[in-house]
Amino acid sequence: MKAPLASLQKVGGALMLPIAVLPIAGLLLRVGQPDLLDSASVAAAGEAIFSNLGLLFAIGVAVGLARENHGAAGLASVVAYLVATKGAEVLIAVPAAAVADVSGRARELAVAAYKAHELAKLSVPAGILSGLTAGALYNRFYNISLPSYLAFFGGRRFVPIASGFAGLLLAGAFGTQWQHLEQGMDVLSRSVLHAGALGLFAYGVLNRVLIVTGLHHIINNIAWFLLGDYHGVTGDLKRFFAGDPRAGAFMSGFFPVMMFGLPAACLAMYHSAPRERRRAVGGLLASIALTSILTGVTEPIEFTFIFLAPVLYAVHALLTGVAFIIMNALGVRLGFGFSAGLFDYVLNFSRATRPLWLLPVGALYFALYYGLFRLVIVRFDLKTPGRDALESGAAPPPAAERARAWIGALGGAANLVSVDACTTRLRLLVANQAAVDEGALKRLGVRGLVRPSANALQVVVGAVADQIAGEIRSALHASASSAAVPAVTAVAPGTPARAAPAAETPALAAPDAGALLAALGGRANVRAVEAAASRLRVSVGDAALVDRAAIRGLGLRGVATPVAGCVHVIVGPAAEAACAGLKRLLG
Repeated sequence: MKAPLASLQKVGGALMLPIAVLPIAGLLLRVGQPDLLDSASVAAAGEAIFSNLGLLFAIGVAVGLARENHGAAGLASVVAYLVATKGAEVLIAVPAAAVADVSGRARELAVAAYKAHELAKLSVPAGILSGLTAGALYNRFYNISLPSYLAFFGGRRFVPIASGFAGLLLAGAFGTQWQHLEQGMDVLSRSVLHAGALGLFAYGVLNRVLIVTGLHHIINNIAWFLLGDYHGVTGDLKRFFAGDPRAGAFMSGFFPVMMFGLPAACLAMYHSAPRERRRAVGGLLASIALTSILTGVTEPIEFTFIFLAPVLYAVHALLTGVAFIIMNALGVRLGFGFSAGLFDYVLNFSRATRPLWLLPVGALYFALYYGLFRLVIVRFDLKTPGRDALESGAAPPPAAERARAWIGALGGAANLVSVDACTTRLRLLVANQAAVDEGALKRLGVRGLVRPSANALQVVVGAVADQIAGEIRSALHASASSAAVPAVTAVAPGTPARAAPAAETPALAAPDAGALLAALGGRANVRAVEAAASRLRVSVGDAALVDRAAIRGLGLRGVATPVAGCVHVIVGPAAEAACAGLKRLLG
């Protein structure tokens, strides 16, 4: 169960990368309208992004899934997407009724228009599938070895080739079975849209419940990019920007919660803190409340109480569902390019339907959240910010030292198997969860930890997650590079240089390559090996053949199996040398 859940979480995080481009699309499209800049070219620039969302999803999902987010996977996804869509375009059958009344050149144009209409519907599904395919193929074949006469096409160059053939399979599926897939999407759309208040309530509740696991991105993508059809445009978000007056039902309910409800919860936390500590926590609470109001990013607030008071969080999820019912009953249709914050509300005000109703509904939600949170926090003595035990830790580290502080809190470089990020979370694979220092992470500003599996760790930090992940990766890379260079002692001119004494440098001796290969199951079991910072990433045929005790007996620091068929051996500074020794034995 944990492996499929971890895979779905990886997909959910990858889906956020292409969604991050939507704010600029919405901004350009809105600013170019006649009531603002009245610039057709600016509006067309924004529309171009919406028109090519399938391609953006292909690239974003592939890069998000690929090892180290390598751009070669993005290139492979473009190949798969173009092959799939253009191949499907040729194979799509045009119903006779669609061109019955035209002939000659007009018939050709009608056929082309019909196929373009169908392709517009399948672009996002084709993009997501192309990205998933390219990302998986990259992780499987990025270091493949081919015979010498085909060596040029080995490694990462092989991935676009394999993705092209995979695109042919997608083209065949979409081109010959698209009508059936379209019928399925239509049935899904009608079922959800006709469910009315019940469907919207279920969506709102599930969206907040699944935020703990990060799987809410998946249902969001179904609602925002697949449901409904308006002149060939699918998805609540895309239809809203295309001018569909019925679109926005799956976005409107977020505005009262994100702009009014959760900021009121922050105010309740502030007033519930002892007076002498309000100044200390006021900056934090004001910052995350303002983030929610302006941008609609709410996870930093939600993780202040999600584990302290699960019942309170359940009420929050139910109130989110109720907000969708209220806004739908009032006929309010609001949309956003990124999230339900003030920026999107103001920017898309003129496109919305009955947008002023947000103000009284928002005021109701502000009062409701404030009263509910104040009551529950005081009644059950919840340890919200300001009410928790006083920390004795030091002040936050300077920016130059922040990455090292994060690495230390996460158990050190040897404990970090991989480092990724989505909108508000660090998504990590660690060798040992027990090595993670939760107290140190809280002093660094972490709002919550989620452990989806034995090695997966999600750290909720807010909108700076991607920046912190980049700093950590840079520090790990710099540390590995410096550790791999032996130190040299200072000598007088003309004196031959000699290596520094062992006591002055870290031990760089690599383990016995033959013994390590045997412990990994032998030559037949090891498919590929690479060094990454302080560890070896070994692709194996059967992980059960790996002798962990023997590996530890070689003096190595540990072994982890983050995914099936992949073993991480924590070596330390000698990882590069150990990798080179294994590669020599493997030929």
